[in-house]
Order: sequence, then C-alpha cells, then structure tokens
Amino acid sequence: MATSPCSSSGVSSSSSSGLGADAGLEIRTRSVEQTLVPLVSQITTLINHKDKPKRSDKTLQAIQRVGQAVNLAVGRFVTVGEAIANENHELKEEMSVACIEARRAGETIAQLTDVASLDHPESDSHITIFTDKTGVVKAARLLLSSVTKVLVLADRIVIKQIITSRNKVLATMEQLEKVSSFQEFVQIFSQFGNEMVEFAHLTGDRQNDLKDEKKKARMAASRAVLEKCTMMLLTASKTCLRHPDCESARINKDGVFHRMRLALEQVIEIVTDSRPNGENEMAPISIYSGIKEFKNKVEGLRENLYFLSKENLSTMLEVILEHTEDFTDSAYTSHEHREHIVELSKQAKMELEQLVSVWMQAQNQKTKDLMEDLEVAILKTCQCMNELKREVHSAATSLAADLLKYHTDHMVLKALKITGVEGNLEAVAEYTCKLSEQKEQLVEMCRLLRHVSGTEPLEITCIHAEDTFQVTGPQIISAAETLALHPSSKIAKENLEVFCEAWESQLSDMSMLLREINDVFEGRRGEKRVYLSLPRPGKHNANLKALKPVKLDTEEQAKIAKLGLELHLLTSSVDSETEKWEDQENDIVQHGQGMSSMAYSMYLFTRGEGLLKTTQDLFHQAEIFATEGTKLASALHAFSHQVHDDDKPLLLLEAEKLISMCKQLQITAKAPVQGKSATFTKVDGCILKTRNVMTQLGQLLPLCCKLLRKARGNGCLKPAPPWREDRIRTGTNTHGAERRAETFGIKTLENHVTNMTFLESK
Repeated sequence: MATSPCSSSGVSSSSSSGLGADAGLEIRTRSVEQTLVPLVSQITTLINHKDKPKRSDKTLQAIQRVGQAVNLAVGRFVTVGEAIANENHELKEEMSVACIEARRAGETIAQLTDVASLDHPESDSHITIFTDKTGVVKAARLLLSSVTKVLVLADRIVIKQIITSRNKVLATMEQLEKVSSFQEFVQIFSQFGNEMVEFAHLTGDRQNDLKDEKKKARMAASRAVLEKCTMMLLTASKTCLRHPDCESARINKDGVFHRMRLALEQVIEIVTDSRPNGENEMAPISIYSGIKEFKNKVEGLRENLYFLSKENLSTMLEVILEHTEDFTDSAYTSHEHREHIVELSKQAKMELEQLVSVWMQAQNQKTKDLMEDLEVAILKTCQCMNELKREVHSAATSLAADLLKYHTDHMVLKALKITGVEGNLEAVAEYTCKLSEQKEQLVEMCRLLRHVSGTEPLEITCIHAEDTFQVTGPQIISAAETLALHPSSKIAKENLEVFCEAWESQLSDMSMLLREINDVFEGRRGEKRVYLSLPRPGKHNANLKALKPVKLDTEEQAKIAKLGLELHLLTSSVDSETEKWEDQENDIVQHGQGMSSMAYSMYLFTRGEGLLKTTQDLFHQAEIFATEGTKLASALHAFSHQVHDDDKPLLLLEAEKLISMCKQLQITAKAPVQGKSATFTKVDGCILKTRNVMTQLGQLLPLCCKLLRKARGNGCLKPAPPWREDRIRTGTNTHGAERRAETFGIKTLENHVTNMTFLESK
C-alpha cells in the first residue's frame, strides 16, 4: 500500500482566518497536545481578565508580562518552525504560512496587552485588551490554530520517518526471501537486524505518544508480532536454506514473512490513520460493551422519554443476545453456564417488554404512579443485564482458567520435539492433530474472553492472542514435520524450539490477561495503566544472540515481598492524594500519576506478575521512573513561582530532596552487575530507592495541594509558567524518550477553541 505521510496530519491546507477554528485540525499525539497546554493556560489567563472591572497596577503588570511572554515564546518557536521548513521542502509552503500567522498573532497579543504604562487602559485612544475585547479572542484563536498547524506539520516528519523505515525493512525482507547461500543470508540479515532496531525505536516512541488507547493497543500488538517473528524469520530461513527441497520448511518460512508483512502494514495504518482501499475499520461488538451501551440508553429514560424509539432498544438487546450464542453454541461452555445464560436471555426479553409497556404509557400520561412503575422497570431491566454480564464473565473466565491450567505442562509440544528428533512421522502426525485440537480450544477461549474483557485495549489484546494461536499452531506443525523428515538437522530442531517458545509465551501472556480482565470486572485498579517504556534495550540485538532473561526465583521473591508490599501501599496513598486535586490536568498530578503507575508495575514484578518479566525490564523501568521524578521536580520549580514567597523555600527544599533521590535511583539502575547474588542486590536497591521516592512523593502532593489552595484563596494573579516552545522536534532529533508525553487526560485543543468561540459570541 502506497501511503502518504500527509494523510494523517489532520490539518487542512487552507490557512486559518482567525475567525473560526480550522475544521480539519485534529491532534492525535500527546506530545503535540502537551506542548500546547502552557500556551492555552496563558491565553486563558488573558481571556478571563479582559472583562474584570477591578484592574490594579499589579494585575495590569501581570497581564502585560503574560502578553510579552507569549509573543517572545512564539517568536522563538517560529524560528524553529522555519528551520524545519527549510530542511523539508515538501512542507515548506504550509509551514511558512503557519509560521507567519503565528508570528502575526503573537505580535497582536503583545500590542493588546501593552497596558501597564497607561493611565486609562480602557481609553478608546489606545486599542487594548479592554477596548477591543473580541480582538484578543480572535488573535488567541489564530495563534492556537497556527501553532498547532506547525506542530502537526512537524509531526508529519516523524510519520515520514516511520514509513521510510518500514520501506527499508520491506526491501531487505524481499532480499532475504531470495537468497540462496548462507553467507549472503548472514550479511543481509545483519542489515535487517539494524533496520528492525531503528523501526522498533521509532514505533515505540509513537506508541507511547498516541492519545487513542485503542490505537496504542493495536500498535503494541503489531510490534509484539514483529519482535517474535524476527527470531522466527532467522531460524525458518536457515532451515529452508539447509533443506531447500523440503516443502514443509518452505511453508513454515512463507508463513513468517507473510505475518511480518501484515504487522508492518498495520503499523503504517495506525500511524497514518488510514485503511487499505479506503475501507473503514469495523470492530466486532463485545457483549460487555453492548450491555454497557444498552444500560445507558435504558437509564437515559429517566431524563427523557422521547430520545429513542422502542425499536432501537429492542434491536440493541437482540444484538446482545445474538452474541450470547457464542457461549451457548460453544462446545466448551459448561451445561450449567449454558442453562443460566439461556434463562437470563429469556428474562431480559420479558423485562424489556414490561419496560416498553410502562414507557409507552408514561409518554401518553406522565402520572406519579406510572413514573414509579417506570423506575422499577428500569431497575429490573438493568439488574437482569448485570446478572447476564456476570454469567458470561464467569463462563469465559472459568473456561480460560481450566484450559490454561490443563496446558501448563506443554505435553503436546514436548512430544512433538521428541518424535520429531526420532523421525517418527506417524507419531508426529498424531500429536499435530492434538495440537490442532488444543489450538481450537485456545482460539475459542480468546473469542469468549473478548466478550467480557471490559475495555477496548483488552479486547484488542484478546484478538491479538486469538490470531497468534491461529497462526502459530500451523507453523509449529510445519516445523515439526520438517524435523521429522530431517531428524539429524540441528537447525530444524532449533526452528521447532523457537515456534514452541512463542506458543508457550502466548500461554503465559494469557494468564496475565485473564488476571487483568478479572481486575477490570471486579473494579480492582481497572483503569490503572502500567507504564512500560518500549522498546527495551538489547531486545532486537543485531548480533542474533538473544540475551537470556533473568527472573527472580521463588526464594528471592519471598525476600523482596515486604518491600513490594510497602511499594503497593504507597501507590495507593499517592493515588488517593492525586484524586483530591480539582485540576486533574495539573503537571504535578500528571507526573505523580505516571510515577504511581510505574511503581505499581514494579510492585507486580516482586510478585512475579505484570509486564516487567525480567530484572532488565525492572532496571529499565526504574530509570524511566527516576526520569519522571526529575520532570516532577521541574514542575515543582515552575509551581514555586506561583506560591507565596514565605512558602517557596520549603517547596524548593522538598523538590531538591526528590531530585537527589531520583539521581541515586538512576545510578543504581544503570550500575553494571554480574552474577545472581549481585543482580538480586541491585533489584533490592532499585525497589528500596523507588519506595523512598514514592514516600517523598506522598509528602509532596498534599503540600502542593495546600499551597495551591492558599495561593488561590488570596486571589493573587501570577503569570503562568513560560511556554516551552522548545518541545517542537525536528526530523533529525533522535532523543525519542524526550519526545514522549507520559501524561493522561489533557483536554483537547478543540475544547479550548470552542470556549473561545463562545466568549467571542458573548
């Protein structure tokens, strides 16, 4: 698929007039959005004070300082934008227009806020923010629109980088498919390894930067496929080169190449926000999401009896009940679960009929008795749907638990390896049939789990797991057949091992996925995101020798359990503190939440759970955690400019303590170690220092909240922190980690533009 990097820019080619928001403007990444937040904060300060009757000298000076700060920052920002335009000729025209508009808007804001030296700022003889009240709104809207265009245009360069990197990988893959000698293969694969490393870093940064959680989950799934397939491609290709006339070896290799191409294509679809042939993505509806939407509609009848038709509601229920047939028709659903689901489906139809009857009467005659009957019908309908949801959840998760427990011994895989080495084709055929049966069970398990997964990212993870079992099963079979035909072949044996390991790894991931699904259903940290910075160092090493991951054994986990528990309690404490803040978009809150998520993933590691699988994962996570703590300290320094002078020393002292602790953690996490004992000591040190940082964070958050309320209580106006125009990144910037935004829940620019339109209309 030929894809243009411009297709996902979200910016129309027409320039903004300043009289309305650009309809084509859409922000898809956190880094662009985060860059705009301080600018929006400063502009909001100006907008909110243009109509206030009391204008003290202090207020006028503050307004002028904010206006000047915006203009200076825009000037520096535009200089960077113009440099990017000169380096990227295909974007030069659009970028130049946006830069000119941004500079003009910044200068207008500076002129309108030049009020501190005037005796009568509201005098008509000098146009200011007070005399031209709509002018500052128009200038602000033009500034936001043009600055966003510059940022999104710069973002196109990142998209172009990813597409170029993908094209290089595809070209090298084509060469790998055609090679006929080992020497040529090794040379080309070395180049392929380097290109995959570059692609992994670019897409890892993009994944962390995406705002859409669904796209982020799809990206993670595609990158996981590419990661696992890289080693499969190596062994499958070597097997094919060693046994060029073997049909099963060729089928095995072709399957790997095909899967990698599909994964590469999906990454580009996500990055460019496009689909092949312009088709729309149709995501299958799960029972969980269907019930949630149905209940929302039913409960909406309390507020409005006329907002939907009874046919609409009946259709929604029919769709849900059709999906329950996936459970009732499944050979793996227990007889007891099947009966309960059928009974609850019948009850749901009856409850809806009763609801519709009362609802129709209430539309004609809105009496107190009828409204009470309607409330009862709504409650009974929703209760029935809750019971149905609970029943299908129980059916899916109990099946998954049983299957995962049954297949933990990997007996079929072990038998295939043994019979393959023996060259026993008949026995291999027998066990491949058993593996096919196992595959069908696991695929059915994934389909049922998807219905009850609870969130879109988990739904996508279930779909990815289903695809993995569907594809890996036949690949194991072709690898086993090749080994059986060439029982003395070391490379054929190694190839089978690689595919079996992928199967075992997916089964292990399913156990973790099952726990996450249960957590969401039971409300245990369902919305808590475990932060994991990808890609991990050394994961795609081009020397073809994978480092053996180091895990904690049971004894080591027991030793570190107390520290882990303390860390868990601290994350709960920090979460409670962040929830007390009125402004959930505050930088301090955002960084605090990010650190809590990372600390929680480290706690899960002490239990042998979560996404951090090895000690290397933990050390890398500790480094990212320390970096986030340093960013929080910077936010505290910026916040200190808004608090009273008496409170500033205490706040800065606590911020310095935090910086010192984070530096100590960075040193510990980066220190090289060898041997099991030294590695455990380093793990213990990282967890201990993370606990110390979290303790400090638990003290800082309430202090900041208190100081913020104190400053607001006195009503003092201070200029917002300076807008960091240096966040813009050029195409040559390689510091991907700096480009990531680890913050959650920032309001979109469109909301701010809408607010400004409203202000102007007043």
